Amino acid sequence: EQQQQQQRRRRRLQGATPNPLPWSDAAPPPAGEGSARRPGHGSGSSAAGGVPAPASPDVLLNIQEIISENCVVIFSKTTCYYCKMAKKLFDDMNVNYTAVELDMNTNGSQFQDILHQMTGARTLPRVFVNGTFVGGATDTKKLHEEGKLLPLVHQCQFQKQ
Repeated sequence: EQQQQQQRRRRRLQGATPNPLPWSDAAPPPAGEGSARRPGHGSGSSAAGGVPAPASPDVLLNIQEIISENCVVIFSKTTCYYCKMAKKLFDDMNVNYTAVELDMNTNGSQFQDILHQMTGARTLPRVFVNGTFVGGATDTKKLHEEGKLLPLVHQCQFQKQ
């Protein structure tokens, strides 16, 4: 049984082709829904056997809309340490962001499945700046330390004026 689980896991990994752009022409990923302003963190579960359920086009469109309409979006869970770290980073820079708290959303697991397809990982947070996936908390912090994060934010804020 353990060998079968490993084979299934390998098949899933081999079949996973991340989409860096949420609005690409590729087949839509799995679904989820819900957004809140500021604070959040999380994890989610997939359909039986760890294989994501087919994505609802409405959920995918909802995610794309959230990302395109906001300069900074953090897909998060309220109890996640790294999610809190990412939100604190933007708080400390006095940058407004939209936090989508997946654990407060009935479709949070579907959101996380779609984000997995879009970004290549299910871990949270998933941080988007100016419509582009920049990584998780550690990646985002590193961009800030290198002086690359704030210019991305300012570029978006300037475009939205």
